[in-house]
Amino acid sequence: MNCHEAMSLLPVYSDGELDPLQSAEIEKHVLGCADCAARRDELAGLRVRIHAEVPYYAAPPALRERVRAAIARGSGARTQLSQPVNRWRWLSTGALAGSAATVFAWFIGSAILDWQVGTDLVAEAVANHARATLGNRLTDVASSDQHTVKPWLSARLDYSPPVRDFAADGLPLVGGRLDYLDGHPVATLVYKYREHAIDVFVRPVVGGKPASVPKATTLRGFNVAHGSAAGMECWAVSDVSPDVLASLIARLTASAG
Repeated sequence: MNCHEAMSLLPVYSDGELDPLQSAEIEKHVLGCADCAARRDELAGLRVRIHAEVPYYAAPPALRERVRAAIARGSGARTQLSQPVNRWRWLSTGALAGSAATVFAWFIGSAILDWQVGTDLVAEAVANHARATLGNRLTDVASSDQHTVKPWLSARLDYSPPVRDFAADGLPLVGGRLDYLDGHPVATLVYKYREHAIDVFVRPVVGGKPASVPKATTLRGFNVAHGSAAGMECWAVSDVSPDVLASLIARLTASAG
């Protein structure tokens, strides 16, 4: 394992998401690499800070109603959930009890995942941006030339992301890097607006439709904009104003289309 491979995997290693074989390779590499060992220690310190300083938010009350509604849809119920006896009468048979528990858990899990997917993707994007900024690792390939950044990313991914430089509009491309969203590697385009860094996470649309997330939101003090075009979707994250992010997303999706 070389330094570039190790640097790409260290954030995932820090989160405990690598398999044992990859973890062992990382640990063997950092024993002989001071730079990668320092990066590992930075990520460990960041993890401690996040646990200590970032507040925990409980699921909103509306989630309960969404779970109840999902159960009702899945069971084919036509009555209110306040009348569970008739709807679940078949659970009284021991032969079906195990299957019923599985189906019940599946419906609850589906409702929770449906609510979480958008929130989790935004939270991941924000966490990736904060980690890259605090760790001073914004780019793996530093260049304003889209013909340099795009091939570098395409060679390391199973898709080719749209890459454009918008320096004429005050949003110059400064490079790119590999990052992770939803457990998969994604292209990250890095732009500048004045003295502010902007991360744009780009991936193919999953499941035939873009993620169900708002076009603009704010999380932990960072603004996030989302857009999609031509089978790709992207998230822009920064502390710049929402209109700047919306403008960048509009330009990038237009160029992708």
